Formats: sequence, structure tokens, C-alpha cells
Amino acid sequence: MANSGLQLLGFALSLLGWIAALAATCMPQWQMSSFSGANIITAQAFYRGLWMECVYQSTGQMQCKNYDSILSLDSSRQATRALMVVSLVLGAIAMGVATMGMKCTNCGSEDKVTKARIAMTGGIIFMVAGLCALVACSWIGHQTVTDFYNTLVPTNAKYEFGYAIFIGWGGAALLLLGGGLLSCSCPGKTAYRGRQYPQGKPISKPPSSKEYV
Repeated sequence: MANSGLQLLGFALSLLGWIAALAATCMPQWQMSSFSGANIITAQAFYRGLWMECVYQSTGQMQCKNYDSILSLDSSRQATRALMVVSLVLGAIAMGVATMGMKCTNCGSEDKVTKARIAMTGGIIFMVAGLCALVACSWIGHQTVTDFYNTLVPTNAKYEFGYAIFIGWGGAALLLLGGGLLSCSCPGKTAYRGRQYPQGKPISKPPSSKEYV
């Protein structure tokens, strides 16, 4: 059995990863305008997120506009949005499941083996949520790199990595690491059986006096 300290560490890392994934999903800085080449106008910075696009003025003001239709978005942004939502939903489910299976909680079953199985299930769900977030961030990151080096894309229409992608990658890593630690709660084979003792040899009876006659 994994000790309660390892479970608490895994749950804390997973919780931080889920918060980071939530923050990345809400942030508009998934892609930021590139200032490479002849595009040296720095009075405005353009950001593109999963739900909106924003313009940041040099005066410190930011104006954002939600996307008019999800069908008007490119396939990579649609897939990233869907995967991040799935990651957040799975993370929320995993938090409830892992809470019931941790040793430091009284909810759920009182059997240690059953609680260890529940905690392991929560850790696996956390890992799946982290995998979804990792694929989502890598997908839109690959699309950003492809468009940046595409000669057919105008220089003023190229974007670079925004802060949200790095936050999403960090959150995915924490979810995978925390879920892995919670998965260590899997009970061993000896947990299903009682303690076994080596079988003793039968005690032979001393010979009686009749055997000598």
C-alpha cells in the first residue's frame, strides 16, 4: 500500500495541474502576433485564444471579441477546445474519485484494499485528463509552427506561441505526474490474502516399548 503522504502529494500535483489547465483554457493568449521580419509595428499585439481574439494596445488597454461561430474556426482550434474541455471534465471527476479513495479521508469504503483501488482509479483518470491536455496543446502548437514557416502565409498574419500553451503543457505534466503517484496506490497481491506462514513438519511420536519386543 502506498502511504498517505504519497497520495496527498499526487493529489496536490493533480489539483495544481487541473487549475493550470483551467486557466489556460480561459486565457486568450494561445497565439500571439509575431514581430519577425518586416512586421515591426509594436503599437498593437494580437492574441488568439480558444474562445476569443484580443487586441492589446500599447497604452495597456485590451479589447476582446468572441468568435462568431465555432464552424468558422480551423480544425486545430476546434480539436484543442474540445480536448481541453474533456480534460477539465475528467479532472473534476478524478478529484471526486480520488478523494473517496485516499487514506486520509473517511468517505467511501472502510476496506483498505477497496479504498486503494478507488484512489488508483482516480489517478488513472487524472492521467487520461493530462494526456488530453497534452495532445491539445501539442496540436495547436504544431499548427502554429507550420503556419509560421509557411511561405504562403503573410508575415503580418503569423503567430507565435502564447503564454497559455506553456501553462497548458505545465498543467498536463502535473496531471500526468500526480496521476502516476496516485496510481501507485494499487494494492499488491499480498493484500488479498492473509499472512502466510511456512508449513511445519509433522512431529513424529517416540517409539513405544512394545516396538522393541
